[in-house]
Amino acid sequence: MATVGRVGSFGSSPPGLASAYTSGPLANELASGNGGAAAGDDEDGQNLWSCILSEVSTRSRSKLPAGKNVLLLGEDGAGKTSLIRKIQGIEEYKKGRGLEYLYLNVHDEDRDDQTRCNVWILDGDLYHKGLLKFSLDAMSLKDTLVMFVVDMSKPWTALDSLQKWASVVREHVDKLKIPPEEMKEMEQKLIRDFQEYVEPGEDFPASPQRRNTALQEDKDDSVVLPLGADTLTHNLGIPVLVVCTKCDAISVLEKEHDYRDEHFDFIQSHIRKFCLQYGAALIYTSVKENKNIDLVYKYIVQKLYGFPYKIPAIVVEKDAVFIPAGWDNDKKIGILHENFQTLKAEDNFEDIITKPPVRKFVHEKEIMAEDDQVFLMKLQSLLAKQPPTAAGRPVDASPRVPGGSPRTPNRSVSSNVASVSPIPAGSKKIDPNMKGQKPVLSDVHAELDRITRKPVSVSPPTPTSPTEGEAS
Repeated sequence: MATVGRVGSFGSSPPGLASAYTSGPLANELASGNGGAAAGDDEDGQNLWSCILSEVSTRSRSKLPAGKNVLLLGEDGAGKTSLIRKIQGIEEYKKGRGLEYLYLNVHDEDRDDQTRCNVWILDGDLYHKGLLKFSLDAMSLKDTLVMFVVDMSKPWTALDSLQKWASVVREHVDKLKIPPEEMKEMEQKLIRDFQEYVEPGEDFPASPQRRNTALQEDKDDSVVLPLGADTLTHNLGIPVLVVCTKCDAISVLEKEHDYRDEHFDFIQSHIRKFCLQYGAALIYTSVKENKNIDLVYKYIVQKLYGFPYKIPAIVVEKDAVFIPAGWDNDKKIGILHENFQTLKAEDNFEDIITKPPVRKFVHEKEIMAEDDQVFLMKLQSLLAKQPPTAAGRPVDASPRVPGGSPRTPNRSVSSNVASVSPIPAGSKKIDPNMKGQKPVLSDVHAELDRITRKPVSVSPPTPTSPTEGEAS
């Protein structure tokens, strides 16, 4: 199939070469065999055609291939769509349902070529796993990279999520009924890529933009180290990338849930063990802080299109980890265990990284203020139910004579003044002699001053008969 592709592109991709060697005097000389000094003998003509075919084959092979795919799987809310949209540079977007389709623009600056990489995002509900048949079939499997997305704001779900979605992919690949010889070839290629990983160093190619277009048979049979006991035990035959999103929540876990460095090392060690089993790479990202987003894109185009990258493994920063496929092993993971103080490497992940208890938030009852008119009507009804009170001075319960004045023996002006008692503050005393005027407040000094300025003439009481009182 690959050879047919090259021949098919020969007639269309280099029109300059086709027109140069299929017309003109040089073509006639080559066709007639009489090249003279220009074409040489038949052997030189054959060598010339071989060079032309080799150059055209190289150019067709260097073109960016179409039909490459990235398949994202993960829980709902893990940030799958947000990650791809961030790579695309799109801030506002709408999340799809079921099976979502996006794409990435891939540009080869060295050869001024570009193409599109298909991106398929499966919904986090297992109900939609049947839609995988539209994104991953037997023909596109070898051109696909699988990406498992993990939400680091909920690290207690990380391991279960990885195992669940990996089993979904495994079951789907088994149903594709790929010939055993072809599947074996894909698995061997993944093993060889894992073993031949070289840390970026001084021997890196001079041009960072130039893609590696060499075929597998062009590589030399170099000596590679054997795989570890727990490495690539679950070989899917396709490259796998584990992306941990929302790593900015690590600081929140430290403050609110008392996570320490050994907890994050414990989480990282278990995720890296999972990556070893599937031959996967690991990248910690944060869309909010724009951390390692470009690295995800560079790794995708490196695996699918052969673009090189000069980024070594990063294991120092706990929220920006990058471990390419082929770099890790059990001994390097064991370095994390040296930092454990209260934990042990053999502890179960579910026993250490547990879901924190849900803190019940008590909502305070909202008090709504009544309408002013409603409140005043209620207040009026309450006042109407209360017993009436004297609005003026306190009622004097002392016995009165029929004339209407209190019975006070030997009452005079001086005695009247002297017998004035202090009036409680806040009460009012109404003067019946001051009509049309406001009553004077019940201040002791003001009351004394009023009485002094306007003395009241009091006549001594005289005995009267009932008949006189009625006449008066």
